Amino acid sequence: MAKGPNAFRTISEAAEELGAPQHVLRFWETKFAFISPMKRAGGRRFYRPQDIEILRAVRTLLHDEGYTIKGVQKLHKDGGLKRLLAVARGEEGPAVTESGDLDPTGGDLTDEARVRLTETLGDLEAIKARLDGLLKR
Repeated sequence: MAKGPNAFRTISEAAEELGAPQHVLRFWETKFAFISPMKRAGGRRFYRPQDIEILRAVRTLLHDEGYTIKGVQKLHKDGGLKRLLAVARGEEGPAVTESGDLDPTGGDLTDEARVRLTETLGDLEAIKARLDGLLKR
């Protein structure tokens, strides 16, 4: 019998639902203070629905959006959980700093940053083509 959407999840259930190993969830707890499941006697973790939503957002940012751990920490520090969840859902995008670097705190790409990213992509594609050629030898 499946649990309801508001039921608490064990770490194994949370890991299965998120497609991430249990040890990764434990690791994220050490890196992100905002991840704090309930713990019962003996240290057994129980994840509330909002914990699962936060874990899903962290997983999306790290695995799908290319954020680093420090980037997710900065995103949370600068905008809180609401902002972190919005960026993970795609409701808000990453920003660009004054130097043109991607900044995970929000905003759109400037034209200059878009050009720099396009040039970088071209460089990476050229490198890949050279590597592919070397591997075919």
